[in-house]
Amino acid sequence: MDVKTALSKRKSTRAFLNKEVSIETINKIIEQSKTAPSGVNTQPWEIAVLTGESKDKLCNKFEMAFRSGQKGSMDYKYYPVEWKGEYKARRKECGLLLYSTLDIKREDKEKQINQWALNYQAFNAPVILLFFIDKTMEKGSFMDYGMFLQSIMLSAVEYGLATCPQAALGEYPDIVRQELPEYKDKLVLCGLALGYEDKNHIVNSYRTTRESLNKFVNYYS
Repeated sequence: MDVKTALSKRKSTRAFLNKEVSIETINKIIEQSKTAPSGVNTQPWEIAVLTGESKDKLCNKFEMAFRSGQKGSMDYKYYPVEWKGEYKARRKECGLLLYSTLDIKREDKEKQINQWALNYQAFNAPVILLFFIDKTMEKGSFMDYGMFLQSIMLSAVEYGLATCPQAALGEYPDIVRQELPEYKDKLVLCGLALGYEDKNHIVNSYRTTRESLNKFVNYYS
């Protein structure tokens, strides 16, 4: 598969088949992806791969915290404190696309909550990858991590797998550290749902839009 095809096929998948992904395949994806660039070759990534009981236990604790009203608090600020302008508009469009595809009305709060709760179950994907970084690392290493994450998602496409990068899986970092104490001194960056796409589920039928180049590229000569 060429890069162009992989880029076009990658999307945030929100419904997965109940089909196991082998550790061998997961390792091949990570092995390919570790060639991603990083400043002075720091390679700041650390990964926990969760499947089966360990994945279910962690996800259930996430969902329980969410449904109890416990507000998530990531180890760093992922989103702006105040949404403005085009960023606010794109965020709104993204949410409307999801809920309109699922025919969830604005007034149907229960359905909205149940749909959001699926974030904490990693949309029932069979595999979760959780990503950690040393607390001493700075913003440059977060940029490095982004390139590493994209490499994983593109590599997954080559193996016929789907992904969804999820800030939501980093919203309760203290729960993560309780369940995985070996990472107690690390920052929890985010998670990634990994598995085989349920192509018959309507939630996977929509795609978010992208701006035309003239909106964000300037040329100088």
